[in-house]
Amino acid sequence: MIAIIDYGMGNLHSVSKAVERLGFTALVTSDKEQIAAAGGAILPGVGAFGDAMANLRAAGLIEAVKDFAASGKPLLGICLGMQLMFTESEEHGRHEGLNLLPGEVVRFRGDGYKVPHMGWNRLAFQRDSALFRGVEEGHVYFVHSYHVVPARREHVLATTDYYQQVAAVVGADNVYGMQFHPEKSGETGMRLLGNFLALCRQ
Repeated sequence: MIAIIDYGMGNLHSVSKAVERLGFTALVTSDKEQIAAAGGAILPGVGAFGDAMANLRAAGLIEAVKDFAASGKPLLGICLGMQLMFTESEEHGRHEGLNLLPGEVVRFRGDGYKVPHMGWNRLAFQRDSALFRGVEEGHVYFVHSYHVVPARREHVLATTDYYQQVAAVVGADNVYGMQFHPEKSGETGMRLLGNFLALCRQ
């Protein structure tokens, strides 16, 4: 069973349907005991970083997510959910994150290109990862105005080029993040998500 953590912000339905299409049972839940009992967990997210952290805090889920990460079972953050895994964000002020991975979330800066970054961009794998087994460096779907700058280069598993190198997939030990939406990214996205789910069986 895969727990999809419900804190009031995220594409819960589309993520749960994608998990089920890949042959796993998805449980959308904000129950701490159900999250702890799951074989893997997904932290989705759409919206503002500060609001998301406030919702997690109000629901009593910050420690639940941290405890799950500490358990060694696979945890995946998607889009805003990936950003929440880092130390802090500058979105609408400074906000403390979950600090599962060191680094900060910053706004795209530069002239001559559109923000938010929205559309299909190609992945470039930077390190070997179980997430990439049988997957080619295809295009995936992004929608974001802020991006992660990890403090440790080895945590960047894949990048994409949007007028700069942007962390697209991150990971350390059992904690992973995808800045794009794998459930909306066609075959490439589904294979990446499937590889994460396969880790939940081990």
